Amino acid sequence: MRQGPRVSRVSILNDVLGPVMRGPSSSHTAGSYHIAKIVTGLLGAAPVAAEFAFDPSGSYAQVYWQQGVDRAFATALMGWELTDDRFAASLDLARRAGLDIRFDVRPLTAPDHPNTVEITLRSADGRELTATARSIGGGAVEVLEADGWPVRLTGYTWEALVGTTPEAAARVLSIVSADGELAAKPGRMDRGGRVLVDARRLEPLDGAARAALEALGSDTTVLEAPPVAFVKRGRQLFQSAAEMLALAREKGWTLGQAALAYEAELLGLSEQAVIDEVARRFDIMRTAVHLGLDPGAPPLQLLAPSAHAILAADAAGRLPLGGLHTRAAARAMAVMHVNGAMGVVCAAPTGGSAGAVPGVVVTLVEERGLSREGAAMALLAASAVGVILAARATFAAEVAGCQVEIGAAGAMGAAAVVEAAGGSAAHAADAAAIAFQNSMGSVCDLVGGMVEIPCHTRNAVAASSAFVCADLVVGGYVNPIPLDETIDAVYAVGRMMPAELLCTSKGGLATTPSALRLVSKPR
Repeated sequence: MRQGPRVSRVSILNDVLGPVMRGPSSSHTAGSYHIAKIVTGLLGAAPVAAEFAFDPSGSYAQVYWQQGVDRAFATALMGWELTDDRFAASLDLARRAGLDIRFDVRPLTAPDHPNTVEITLRSADGRELTATARSIGGGAVEVLEADGWPVRLTGYTWEALVGTTPEAAARVLSIVSADGELAAKPGRMDRGGRVLVDARRLEPLDGAARAALEALGSDTTVLEAPPVAFVKRGRQLFQSAAEMLALAREKGWTLGQAALAYEAELLGLSEQAVIDEVARRFDIMRTAVHLGLDPGAPPLQLLAPSAHAILAADAAGRLPLGGLHTRAAARAMAVMHVNGAMGVVCAAPTGGSAGAVPGVVVTLVEERGLSREGAAMALLAASAVGVILAARATFAAEVAGCQVEIGAAGAMGAAAVVEAAGGSAAHAADAAAIAFQNSMGSVCDLVGGMVEIPCHTRNAVAASSAFVCADLVVGGYVNPIPLDETIDAVYAVGRMMPAELLCTSKGGLATTPSALRLVSKPR
């Protein structure tokens, strides 16, 4: 049943609790930004012309303008941060600055993923780069071809591609390896009298190495792209939930403590540095909650912001039940209001699911007195669940449906509640498992290709149900299907879904008469 890992050595800060991004979609917005940042780095100069081509059968072709793919590409090409306030106007600003940027929908050579893109860049001095890449979920990406050479660039290391002659290849390998900063053994490919050396490095090539490569003559070319995330310098402490829980039992750790040790070891950071960065991301989440609860929150494309009205109705006693679960749901919707308006959020684990975990943890802080450091530990516990999903499956709704995005966020939220309550790692994992079990089979049927309907209410329900799942397990429910097996089943179900139900807006709610009328209205 298991299909293999989504990314190697999954990092919480790189792959699960992030990236910090502009909404609405981590796959489409953040992932596209990362792709463009990598290929612009390879070009080695600011591009003056860029073309991005999408296959008509894929998700990119259906939703690239609704989900900000075009603006994400433009923002990266201009050298701006993804959170830059110029994001919404980036296409116009790029064109005014002289960048000829174009988007084309046409059959691609090998579109083996719904988010595959073929790219051509040209610089003012005549340099040109062609590339094929794909956004694989949660902001993670792969560049699979560069100037006709097969590669696999992920943005998790410094990526050096050195083209040379067969006679100089051994010298190139020696130069890129000399300082001991390789992340893996360099690759070598031979074709048509040329050699490509592919070196993944923990640090960029220094001046001496570049000078030595340049001294080999004009037959040697050097392309280098910077990382788009923390460089992974260490080892994984666990790769499955079974291993994670065994380690927690051995050390007497909660799930949050196990996740903290895992991330510090993997990234080569102190535990305090990890806590500080997670707490910083919590602050971003809380800011998004408060922005989305403002009655003057920015308008969306389809929905009117309603989170503030729900909280007001609860405070006035006008709801049928109300209470903490409903307030957590409203806070989750508030984040999705910000996300849908292309505001700044922290993907958790994706942009389309960015509301549920903040809805849970901000509620724990503001209503249960959880400290900022306690919030960080709850987020780490939540992220431990995401680590296992990323290792065993995917965060991409384009591949496996909404169950691996909002379903995952609900499962993560359940683990966070258990952690905040002082529960065991085993209880946290079981709470996450039953949350997954109750979202299994959820399709991605976003109306009009926009991350609004049904994404906002699904985030709300995921946040609310996180508390229920935590209560059930801590209260005595014994979960018979462990987290690893549950995730494998979720992924297998997702792989059975037809393309019409995988973020293409060709099925489910997206094709109902009301949805079609809503999308057809002028905005």
